[in-house]
Amino acid sequence: MMIDLIMNDILGTPAILVGLFALVGLLLQRQALANVVSGTLKTVMGFVILGAGANVIVGSLDHFGAMFESAFHIQGVIPNNEAIVALAQDAFGAETAMIMLFGMIVNILLARITPFKYIFLTGHHTMFMACMIAVILTTGGISGVTLIFIGSVILGSLMVLMPALVAPYTKKITGSGDFTVGHFGSVGYFVAGFVGEKLGRGSKSAEELRVPKSLGFLRDTSVAVSLTMFILFFIVALFAGPAFIETELSGGSNFLVFAFLQGLTFAAGVYIILAGVRMLLAEIVPAFKGIADKLVPNAVPALDCPSVFPFANNAVIIGFFFSFIAGLISMFLLPVFGLRVIVPGLVPHFFTGAAAGVFGNATGGRRGAVLGAMANGFLISFLPALLLPVLGTLGFQGTTFGDADFGVIGIILGKLVDWLSAPALFIAVILAILAAIFAIASYKGKGNATGQQKYSSH
Repeated sequence: MMIDLIMNDILGTPAILVGLFALVGLLLQRQALANVVSGTLKTVMGFVILGAGANVIVGSLDHFGAMFESAFHIQGVIPNNEAIVALAQDAFGAETAMIMLFGMIVNILLARITPFKYIFLTGHHTMFMACMIAVILTTGGISGVTLIFIGSVILGSLMVLMPALVAPYTKKITGSGDFTVGHFGSVGYFVAGFVGEKLGRGSKSAEELRVPKSLGFLRDTSVAVSLTMFILFFIVALFAGPAFIETELSGGSNFLVFAFLQGLTFAAGVYIILAGVRMLLAEIVPAFKGIADKLVPNAVPALDCPSVFPFANNAVIIGFFFSFIAGLISMFLLPVFGLRVIVPGLVPHFFTGAAAGVFGNATGGRRGAVLGAMANGFLISFLPALLLPVLGTLGFQGTTFGDADFGVIGIILGKLVDWLSAPALFIAVILAILAAIFAIASYKGKGNATGQQKYSSH
């Protein structure tokens, strides 16, 4: 029971996990009691506000998804991290919890001894990845202490490597090394940044969109998001028809009024998320200095993907829209390759698509935002389809993991477990791969690390 409480309710709740890190950081700085209480509570509150905004958006997107399915009669696998982890908890709850706990310890150790100084603070993603690792390794016949050991090493390594992958691009977005993104959609963000860099040269930032005076109100993010989402809801509502919406969704109120309100609800969710992120960043970055100074010199917090949203509001909506378009195109392409149809899940397309838009915009302006987000959209459509067979033996057929890293890591682990049937051989290969990555990074990082220390000490 106690382990369950610590794993699921404390470490599995991102707000509390981040709050604990803030608390430890402030205590290590020997701050006055008033500052410790206020800093910790504001950090937790920032995360709770972010979560509340996310819930508002998810509620609105659930309605949109139901209307979309009814309008266009689309059926297939809908990727959803929460759903698949909930399905797996019965069979893999204990393994997930142990891998998660020891993975966090490995993360802190690696941050201390390697050039990658990142502490991964997105607790729910740590849990999702721990769960997927447990599922795939168990399928490969690895169990008990061996499973916990190698699972924790893989998880802890990913918790520093993925933030490191996107750190250079995150610095372009934020203009500082105060934090990076810690979210298992990193491959998508990296690809978006890379695509923006290569294909977006000379394109102006999405934030500099020239708006005629008569449309000046569109400069206000909330208004622009409301209008965009209202138009999308309105079109889908017309196709879904009043009968379905008024009986199934709106509780009898007019279907167009319902569509209008849902568009506004979505915009309200975005507004709440941005407010939460601002509060969280204002508190966690200074609090983290305590941990940086005492436990992990030069530690950098790796935060959830909405942490980059306030840096490019227009790119957030461009990213969501074009990632979703790529998801729709993929729906028709997947069967051509003999793969299961992946219905674009609006939640992964919003959060990872928006972040990909911000990354693409930072390296390649508007063109980067559009093409980077589309690259992400294709990734989170094709990767889940390729991941299904790896998880399939467990009968998780109706849903799967949604974000890019789960696909990439899941497929690699699945293939390795398959090829290296002896657990000892699998562990040796994994440890060798990770040792090689960290050795190369340490060698390369010697030059960078000195620069980074100068950078993060200010």
